[in-house]
Amino acid sequence: MIPPELGHIPPVAAASYPVRAGNRVRPLIDSVPAYRRISEAVEAARHSVWLTVTFFATDFELPDGRGTVFDLLDRAVARGLDVRAIFWRPNPESSGYGRTFAGTAEDFALLRSRDAGYRIRWDRAPAAFCQHQKSWLIDAGQPSETAFVGGINLTYRAVGNVGHAAEGERHDIYVEVTGPSATDVHHNFVQRWNEASERDAADGAWHSDGDDVLRFPDRVSAGAGATAVQIQRMVAPERYRNGHPSPGAGAFEIVRGERAVLAQYAEAFAVAKRTIYIENQALPIPLVAKPLEAALARGVRVVMLTPAEPEEHVRKARRNPANRAHFDQIAALGRYPNFTLAGIACQTPQGRRSPIYVHAKIMLVDDAWATIGSCNLHWNSLNGHSEMNASFWDAAVVHDLRRALFQEHLARDTAALDDPAALALFREIAAANREKHDAGDPDWQGLAFTLDPATYGA
Repeated sequence: MIPPELGHIPPVAAASYPVRAGNRVRPLIDSVPAYRRISEAVEAARHSVWLTVTFFATDFELPDGRGTVFDLLDRAVARGLDVRAIFWRPNPESSGYGRTFAGTAEDFALLRSRDAGYRIRWDRAPAAFCQHQKSWLIDAGQPSETAFVGGINLTYRAVGNVGHAAEGERHDIYVEVTGPSATDVHHNFVQRWNEASERDAADGAWHSDGDDVLRFPDRVSAGAGATAVQIQRMVAPERYRNGHPSPGAGAFEIVRGERAVLAQYAEAFAVAKRTIYIENQALPIPLVAKPLEAALARGVRVVMLTPAEPEEHVRKARRNPANRAHFDQIAALGRYPNFTLAGIACQTPQGRRSPIYVHAKIMLVDDAWATIGSCNLHWNSLNGHSEMNASFWDAAVVHDLRRALFQEHLARDTAALDDPAALALFREIAAANREKHDAGDPDWQGLAFTLDPATYGA
């Protein structure tokens, strides 16, 4: 039975972490607002700063003249804080995905030149997969504990603001969680830190030997708000073996892996009554697209925002006959009049439209529930990457998130509209912008324009 406060969308039962009430949740849209807030939290930290990193550039600049991430962490160490980072180390099969801080000889030289006082461990994933979690944890286990969960990498120039996207910018999102569910982000970090794959390797750690073991949290952080949250993960089997539970959580055999993010998508698709709004870097694989089509067949209105200009690997996949079923499934979604596939593009100073890459991984259902995190809807994220999302049940927060996203994408305030009317407006504006796009007219309403599911990536 679903607890009344969760409405009609069930949480995931087979998961490391339970739904916890009493959280304060704050979505952070796009890089400048997100990293401004994260930087403020680091600067206000009293005890510790812990982060998990996938892609990383040492010259990535934080907003407002704060310098690089290492500059921010150096200042935290100078204040006496316990600062730790877990960086993904690619395998030969997964190298080349993007810029990383993989613990090369050059990386260690940089750390020595900075006399870096923080602790680092490197962590691999199986074969061609990656450790794809992007999280920050402030003051772990303390009354001021705060977590940030999302998908924004530390590799792109921090430009623009909400509603003022700049050429070359990526659209992305984090969510700040304060309260009991931050304890589960704490648990996740401890589990990863203690079993980081490279912890005993000669080049697998910085200022951290194999005896540097963290204690799992033994109590849940105090309530800070009114939102129910479940931290959900994708974890490959055999990746971690210590199944010590998070406080108040039931036993979970992590050695068998975890697929809570995928399970939550399936649950949400199955019970959606009116609307599904998705932003994702990847078109859904058939495992996801089929239940999404079932929702469309029930009359649920669906809008999916994805990169207007897909990466080359998507185009390559489109040309491969072996992937025909995948793209046929996407085309099938497009045959429903209640489905809209869209991208976004900003107007440049030269008077043209330039695509904005959609890197977000979120879903909103019925203006009642949402998920924000690192998990894409492609094969890798759903079959081997390590991922983490925060799902939350709070109609007021979800409504405000939808309003903020649509304000950015449509340049219209949809606060007075219910979710079906808002998604209908999205389709109307995006379709009109598509007509202007095809006519070479850059004078659009907002940023969104429709894409053709049948030819996407061709």
